[in-house]
Amino acid sequence: MNDWAKRVEENLVARRLLASGQPVLVAVSGGVDSMALLHLLQAASRAHGWKVSVAHFNHRLRGRSSAADESLVRKTARKLGLPVFVGTGDVKAMSQKSGLSTEMAARTLRHEFFAKTALENQIPAVALGHHADDQVELFLLRLMRGAGAEGLAGMKWRAPSPADSRVTLIRPLLGQTREVIRLFAVEHKISWREDASNALLDMQRNRVRQELIPLLKKNYNPAIERAILRAMDILSAEADVVTEAAEKWLNRPSDFDRLPVAVQRRCLQLQLRKLGVPADFDLVEKLRAEAGVGVSFAPGKTVVRDGSGQVATRQAEAVSFARHRQWVALSQSSETQFASLLISWKIRPRRTGSFSEKPRMERFDADKVGDSIVLRHWQPGDRFQPIGMTKPVKLQDWFVNLKIPRDQRRRLVVAATSDGDIFWVEGLRISELFKVSEETRRVLSLEWRKVAAEGGL
Repeated sequence: MNDWAKRVEENLVARRLLASGQPVLVAVSGGVDSMALLHLLQAASRAHGWKVSVAHFNHRLRGRSSAADESLVRKTARKLGLPVFVGTGDVKAMSQKSGLSTEMAARTLRHEFFAKTALENQIPAVALGHHADDQVELFLLRLMRGAGAEGLAGMKWRAPSPADSRVTLIRPLLGQTREVIRLFAVEHKISWREDASNALLDMQRNRVRQELIPLLKKNYNPAIERAILRAMDILSAEADVVTEAAEKWLNRPSDFDRLPVAVQRRCLQLQLRKLGVPADFDLVEKLRAEAGVGVSFAPGKTVVRDGSGQVATRQAEAVSFARHRQWVALSQSSETQFASLLISWKIRPRRTGSFSEKPRMERFDADKVGDSIVLRHWQPGDRFQPIGMTKPVKLQDWFVNLKIPRDQRRRLVVAATSDGDIFWVEGLRISELFKVSEETRRVLSLEWRKVAAEGGL
């Protein structure tokens, strides 16, 4: 091994990512990063007694290219004399069924396979080929999505598997750049395959890599990667302090309202995760803002915190439509019931094929709508800009112009953003401000149907 590989090995040992003689499952895609990691760990295993095995997951997304990736991994494992485990899954089917993006569905299936393989073969750790450039790209992606300190801190050198906490993920190359990893592979004549999808600019991560980072380097800071990595290191340390404070409070709860805001948020996040509820920012903020108010996270289910800060799930209660409002996190489920409507939704890239037309379906610019919405009924003073109009109007005046009967107006469901902007009125029209346009990147398709008789006021 060269000096660079020796430094990676020493860092791996210093960080105690692997114990002497420990088995490790190396996740190998066939790309340069994971292929370099596999050869590095195999070479170092002679000195440390590591028992290396290979895992490859075929996503079946690129036809012959996916098959060629699998073939290369099998051939390499055989050449190195290592056991290889290969799994596959229908990523597209899972994406459609779960409402997840193709990328997230692939990640979920991949991690489930790695964790299952590791447990079945009594391997405590899975090694991944993530590197410093991945960290920088992840930081920028999460920054644009509004992540907090914990998210912006990025990936950790070691962390529990998202599929099974009994398996540990390790990332020995996290401090290395894509360039030096590629140089190592070239120098040692390591074969790898390029993923053609990495060049597609309709994928946001690729645009960050090929457009945003070069722009930041050219026009703002030539050392932007180093600056971001330093910021991530600072955020990671500070996030750990907040988590520690939150865990102490959870062990001995006191006055929740007197906690610093950052600690309140982390206390709620930790409780939600324990309950199996995705803890996104909007959900946490709704819970933090007011005790005793249920927030929907799945069809028929809500989560609520009491005055002492304790969080619990419960079945959605029957609602009085005139006074009730329901917060819905779009990323946490794909269906919910409000009053007499069963409302379902999907978020898809605008580029994906043609959208089928249905009588009770509307489409919106998903990024303008945001990650959470509010379902409620019309209230006096509500304003709305119907599609095709140049300025907003009072809903009450609009109902009068459309000759909507007074009793029917109060039964109609409206959907608003978390900021309170109405973008849909049941069965009537969508908002001009949230329509799908040429600039739209993601489309929110919202479908509804009646499921119960409506009650009175």
